[in-house]
Amino acid sequence: MSTTTLRLPPDLRDRVSKLAEESGKTSHSFMLEAIAERVANEELRRGFLNDGNARLANMLDAGIGIEWTEMREYLRGRAAGTDSVPPKVKKWRD
Repeated sequence: MSTTTLRLPPDLRDRVSKLAEESGKTSHSFMLEAIAERVANEELRRGFLNDGNARLANMLDAGIGIEWTEMREYLRGRAAGTDSVPPKVKKWRD
């Protein structure tokens, strides 16, 4: 494992120390967990963005998609717990 030095402002260092102690952890393990959580969240976010961009490129290339108004109603129904029928894919470009 490599070593990295973090220069923390005194107020942040104190907050980390307090929370780590309350959690029964060392400041070091608390910061490692925080960094690992942030990295995982950022990787997930970038994965969503990459997936969305790929789907958009595919939609633009194929010229087919789902009307947003129809998808919104479908999603509202799903969120409300009703049996919603997924909207049909339509050609929007010749």
